[in-house]
Amino acid sequence: MNTLQWRPAVNALTKPVSCRIQIIPRNIAGYEEMAADISAAHPVYNADLVRSLAPLIMEWIQGRMINGDQVTLPNSFIYRVSAQGRLDSPDAPLPDDEDMLQTSISGTRDFMRRLRAEAKLERLPMNEKLPHINSAEDTKLKLPDVLNPAGLLHLTGSNLYFDEDDPQCNCVIRGTESGERKQSTFGVLSNSEILLSPDIPAQSHPWNNEHTISLTTQYTEHGTPRTGTYQRRLRSPLAVPNMGHPHPPETGILTGSAAAPHAVVSGGSVSANERLRIQVIQDLSAERLLFSLIDMKADGAGGAEIPVTQNGEYTVPGFAGSAVSSLEITVKNYAALWEMIRNNYQGRLVDILDVAV
Repeated sequence: MNTLQWRPAVNALTKPVSCRIQIIPRNIAGYEEMAADISAAHPVYNADLVRSLAPLIMEWIQGRMINGDQVTLPNSFIYRVSAQGRLDSPDAPLPDDEDMLQTSISGTRDFMRRLRAEAKLERLPMNEKLPHINSAEDTKLKLPDVLNPAGLLHLTGSNLYFDEDDPQCNCVIRGTESGERKQSTFGVLSNSEILLSPDIPAQSHPWNNEHTISLTTQYTEHGTPRTGTYQRRLRSPLAVPNMGHPHPPETGILTGSAAAPHAVVSGGSVSANERLRIQVIQDLSAERLLFSLIDMKADGAGGAEIPVTQNGEYTVPGFAGSAVSSLEITVKNYAALWEMIRNNYQGRLVDILDVAV
C-alpha cells in the first residue's frame, strides 16, 4: 500500500511564520483507473462493465439530489444539497443567483475511521534549493503583504541572495493583470532578508492593485538560475476620492486581474480624509462573506461585520474614532470575489483605502 505523501509548506498568514501540512497527490484517478483496479481485484467484474456502470452511479446520485434527497452510502460518502444566499424577510423570493445551490460531500464515520487508521504518512523534503520568501512587510505601515509606493518592502526567507550585476538574476514585481518591473534599489540584500524600495508596475485599471514578487538567483557560477515566487499576493493602496460629493465616482476594490471590479465603493459618510482598510473574511461554514472596516494597525479597531451572500448594495459601518462613519459598497460579482478569496487569499482579503472628501 502506498503512503500519503506530504511536505511542509509555509503559512504566511501566521505570525511568527509557521508551516502547514500539504498533502501531495501521487496522481489523479478517474473512471479508467477505477475500472482497471476493480477488475484486477475482482476478475469476475469485467473492466468494461465497471467503466460503464460508474458514470451511471454518479448520475443516479445527482438525480436523487435534484429530487431533494440526501444520499448516504454506508462506509462511503454522504451527499447533500446546500444553499447560499440572503433573504431580507421570511417571505422574500429566492435570490436570482446561479451559484445559490451548492453540494456538500463528506465521508461517513466508518469511512473516515478506516482512512485515518490505515493511511500512512510519508514526509517529503521541501522543494529543491530555491529562493524561498517567507514574509513580505511594508516597513512604514508595518503590515504584511502591502506594496506601498511610499514605503520600503522587507522580505524574509532563505536562499534569497542574488548578484545584482548578474543579468540572469533579479527581483521582479509583476501585476497579475499586466506589467512588471525589475527592482533596482536595495538597502539590504542577503540570504535571509531583502530590503527594497518598490518600483510598482502600472496596470490597465485602477482596481488592478494585485501583484506578485519573485526572485531569480544562481547558486554556483555555472549553475541553473532558479526562481522562487512568494506564495501570497501583494496589494497596493487604492484612492477613494470625492466622498463628500453628491455623486462620487465608483472606486473599484477587492479585485485581482479582472477587467471589471468585483466590488466598488459607491458612496459613504466621511468627515475628513482617512486611510483605513476594508476586510473580507470567507465564512465557509455559513457560506458567506463578512465585510468590515478596520484601522491601519494589526489587531486594531474594527467596525461591525456585514454578511454578504450575493450581488447588491451594502452599508459597511466604521469604527470608534474613525472619520469614516460608513462606506456604501456595491458587490458586482459575488461569485468571482468568493473564488478569488478562496483560491488566492486563504479566506481573508484586505485592501487599503485612501478615503478623501
